[in-house]
Amino acid sequence: MPKQTFILNGKPVTVNVNDDVRVLWVLRDLLGVTGPKYGCGINVCKACTSHINGKAFNPCSVKVGDLKKKDRVTTIEGLPDTVGKKLHPMQQAWIDRDVPQCGYCQPGQIMAAVATVKKVRREGRQLRESDLDEIRNICRCGTYARIREAVEEGARNMR
Repeated sequence: MPKQTFILNGKPVTVNVNDDVRVLWVLRDLLGVTGPKYGCGINVCKACTSHINGKAFNPCSVKVGDLKKKDRVTTIEGLPDTVGKKLHPMQQAWIDRDVPQCGYCQPGQIMAAVATVKKVRREGRQLRESDLDEIRNICRCGTYARIREAVEEGARNMR
């Protein structure tokens, strides 16, 4: 079986798995990283949203063989380390705004929000309503109003 190597939450990992296995299964089943959730498996619900090299991606739709050794995959578990704190400002905003109900989609929601804020900042502009509209993660509990408030609060506190 081929070896796959990439960087997960700041640490190099190597797994023995076929190239065509989706990254989500590698994370959850082989590496025990359970933050990215399985929702649909077809890149629609986005419950598994994580970051690859700082940008949002959905591990359910990416084959582990497509990752390069230097690719940096960050999940909700590794998000606080990106700012050197116990919680990332976006996670704190989620708590402050009392966003979660069932909580299943929240890791993906937070990761999508952080990626959106970083993208907006790279473009040298402020977060707009249209940016919030582009976060398409599904929340079956319907906490979208609080999610939007938390994204705005988290964005204000991100450096």
